[in-house]
Amino acid sequence: MSSTTTALPQTSTTTWNIDPAHSAAEFKVKHMMIANVKGQFSKVSGALFLDETDLANSRVDATIEAASIHTRDEQRDAHLKSADFFDVEKFPTLHFKSNGISIVKDGELSVEGDLTIRGVTRKVRFAVEGPSSPAKDPWGNTRVAISAITRINRKDFGLTWNAALETAGILVGDEVTISLEVEFVRA
Repeated sequence: MSSTTTALPQTSTTTWNIDPAHSAAEFKVKHMMIANVKGQFSKVSGALFLDETDLANSRVDATIEAASIHTRDEQRDAHLKSADFFDVEKFPTLHFKSNGISIVKDGELSVEGDLTIRGVTRKVRFAVEGPSSPAKDPWGNTRVAISAITRINRKDFGLTWNAALETAGILVGDEVTISLEVEFVRA
């Protein structure tokens, strides 16, 4: 009886974990239709599965703790955590899972995936700068980083609360810009 060994295909995919201390998930939305209010989520986790020979084969999976929202106003933060907005008791996380990456040009990617907020999942597309070239930190860890941005309509995710203004406008705009600055550490 002869035995043949089939070589497994070589993979160039490496795992990179989000470094929450050096990452930010931020958003901005119009307030009273005149100015932007910004906020951020401080608890971000997840991983990048980076195919270093073909970025299009890479993928990302990230989770944000909804209760980690911070807008520099405790009363507003409490309202955003309530059932009027994120309903953090019922929906404790926001989640993004990529399902398609395309190269726009050197250093720029388009990352499409499923974003889940308040239990509602919609396709979104992030414009991404990066990933950066790998760099070693003083402790011997290898790191890469990305910057990403997208715009969503909050109502598409069940975030419909609003209040009318005397001037015929609304208190909270519908379009939300999400921006990410994420640093990853090679696992």
